[in-house]
Amino acid sequence: MILLLAFAIWLYLAFFHGRFWDSAPELTPATPLEATDVDIIIPARDEVETIAPVIASLVAQDYPGNFRVILVDDNSTDGTAEAAGTHERLTILTGQDKPAGWSGKLWALSQGVAASTAPVILFADADITHDPRHLATLVAKMTTDRLEMVSEMVRLNCASEPEKFLIPAFIYFFQMLYPFAKVNDPRSRVAAAAGGTVLIKRAALERIGGLEAMKGALIDDVTLATKVKATGPVYLGHSGLATSIRPYPKAKDIWDMIARTAFTQLRYSAVMLIGTIIGLALVWLVFPFATLCTGFDWRAALGLAIWAIAALTYFPTLDRYKVNRAYAIALPGIALFYMAATIGSAVNHWRGTGAKWKNRAYAGDKP
Repeated sequence: MILLLAFAIWLYLAFFHGRFWDSAPELTPATPLEATDVDIIIPARDEVETIAPVIASLVAQDYPGNFRVILVDDNSTDGTAEAAGTHERLTILTGQDKPAGWSGKLWALSQGVAASTAPVILFADADITHDPRHLATLVAKMTTDRLEMVSEMVRLNCASEPEKFLIPAFIYFFQMLYPFAKVNDPRSRVAAAAGGTVLIKRAALERIGGLEAMKGALIDDVTLATKVKATGPVYLGHSGLATSIRPYPKAKDIWDMIARTAFTQLRYSAVMLIGTIIGLALVWLVFPFATLCTGFDWRAALGLAIWAIAALTYFPTLDRYKVNRAYAIALPGIALFYMAATIGSAVNHWRGTGAKWKNRAYAGDKP
């Protein structure tokens, strides 16, 4: 019965869950008909290793309108601001101490917003480089489709062996949670964004009460998308014009990335954690057990069929990252890794260490 339920779930996921596996859409380079002014806000905390190429890529944007880059140096101790360099389009702000109740990134972004004046704002991370056509393409999408917000899942680093095993799966699982087609459908209640690249109208940000309305959120991109989609259409796609240059050379690096906010996503609820574990086990562990541990009978055959469906849905993401399709066989083990990291996130919270990033802890903050 459990195996048949798992099979039914996979049939739904493969055929009726917004084609989550399709690894689409992706914006093609375009020039906007209306080149509105844009302020690009970059929050940075101890990003000396990545900030120089990031800023260089942003000030070199081939954009027909006016734009500037506002770097908010969030109390860095490694010379991030100095490494950013100088440019006529670049303004560097020294971040103020974080007030209680704010997440670090949102507090830095809010200071950038306060210093900005443009009607359109681009939030971008301090580890992402941009093709010269990127800003123009984002604005063209926003103006052509009359969107309130445009976000992209940038291409993540995928060079080391742990990255090949785990990074495409991170994208795949995100798409499973938030099918991009549903996010982009105004009739759907599904909302999400990818925080590395978020272009938003100032008016839309003001309508939701500004960043202060979500000041404690650690899953800030999804929270922002949920609030904005309630007021107008949003877009989420994959990016061929922006790339994260942050490496994850060890499996522990990816574990830490997941564990930092996984329990936050579950609203710090033990009940939701147990439900998630049961759900993940049903989706990812039942079919390999049936295939490998039940002997060669109908259960093994059905388990193998489910395994094949799961692998096939993973192929487009592997292809996007130019990773051998054979890695799809390892999906159950990869899912087990993500499950364990989620449990680790809960354990960290219960021990009082909570989410950590750049030597800053958020043990008590909630979205």
